[in-house]
Amino acid sequence: MSSAIPKPSKTVSVKLDLEIRARIEHLAESRDRSPHWVMREAIRQYVEQEEKRDAFRQDVIQAWEEFQETSVYATSVDVDRWLASWGTDNELPAPLYHP
Repeated sequence: MSSAIPKPSKTVSVKLDLEIRARIEHLAESRDRSPHWVMREAIRQYVEQEEKRDAFRQDVIQAWEEFQETSVYATSVDVDRWLASWGTDNELPAPLYHP
């Protein structure tokens, strides 16, 4: 028996064309799952992907704002060289440049 408390849920309605509905039903059948499960999983994965995309976008904006304030940067070539040195006897310091 699971001791997990069920999360509250709310029923929503989505209109799907017949082709996509048939494709969902085919996927569900091939995975021995319900069409409902396939749709919930697809939505869950999409939401997670978009949240990660939003977080990445915010990180980029923050990095750009920080660069505009400090003018500190590192080239990808130097970062690659620095990362390749990790764990070696000649580990390099992190590359940072001030123009």
